[in-house]
Amino acid sequence: MHRTDDFATRREPLAGLSEAELEKRFWELANKIMEPLVDMARTHTSPSTERSVILRMGFSSVEAQQIVKRVEDLGLLSKGAGHVVWRLAKLRNSGIREAAELLMTDAGGTEIREYFRGCCQ
Repeated sequence: MHRTDDFATRREPLAGLSEAELEKRFWELANKIMEPLVDMARTHTSPSTERSVILRMGFSSVEAQQIVKRVEDLGLLSKGAGHVVWRLAKLRNSGIREAAELLMTDAGGTEIREYFRGCCQ
């Protein structure tokens, strides 16, 4: 199969652009390509994805599984397990580990559920 060379034709709209304009065009196109993926990431998650996030926050595999299960039981998985732990830490002005431990209690679960019900429904 012979490919016709159409480089010159495809290059015409870009030929008059400066290096800065080409770079700007590149990033515009790159962002446009990524928009559907970013939108999907905002609205779709899974327990395995959330466990991965929690692991990267420094928790063990067993801890990550328990945290994600608790977040899922609270009906907050769509908010992101890492976000839930981080937000509880901010609300309590504590560390991430302390927030995760608190999340496992009824008090922490109620507090974070109320926070998300009040601000982010």
